[in-house]
Amino acid sequence: MTNVDWDAEAASFDEEPDHGLRDPEVRRAWAGRLSGWLPRRAGDVLDLGCGTGSLSLLASEQGHRVTGVDLSPAMVALARQKLAGRDAVFLVGDAASPPVGEQRFDTVLVRHVLWALPDPGRALRHWRGLLRPGGRLVLVEGVWGGVEPVGVPAERLTTLLAPIAGQLRVERLSDDPRLWGGPVTDERYAVVAEISPSGEERGEPAAAGQ
Repeated sequence: MTNVDWDAEAASFDEEPDHGLRDPEVRRAWAGRLSGWLPRRAGDVLDLGCGTGSLSLLASEQGHRVTGVDLSPAMVALARQKLAGRDAVFLVGDAASPPVGEQRFDTVLVRHVLWALPDPGRALRHWRGLLRPGGRLVLVEGVWGGVEPVGVPAERLTTLLAPIAGQLRVERLSDDPRLWGGPVTDERYAVVAEISPSGEERGEPAAAGQ
């Protein structure tokens, strides 16, 4: 997956039920989950690995200001079209180190990206630094494939988050077929991590490279 040509995949990306959210039931399911993950008050959401902007659009419809980042220029072009006229900006860049300068956000939203990064712990610490005090990370991940599984188990992700997060909760997503356009048997979940307002991160060397 990490060697996929995402520019080449962009044109057909939205054909997957959970990518394009074209089915009204799938779309409603993701909108419902997102409204529970994002703050109730309108704020600034950074959607990393935003793809064609489907989750960005849902966040925008719920009143949030969205900045999306994706490494694929073709994906970013489609996201810009999808959210044309909305309070949303899309940038070409690396999700692990997004090109947002000094801008800070209320929520960093990341779906199915962390597992493909070479150093998830470093990425999480960087994302934490992009949050305003009291901000939150919303991470949708999983473990896919029976023969050679790839992904990030929920236990590992919560361990990586422990030094930098205050409260966190894990939501199992595997048993909600509406999210995926049908039943799934692998591990899919979301972690919502409220970032503690205190400054120092604990245990940084141990988290690096995990």
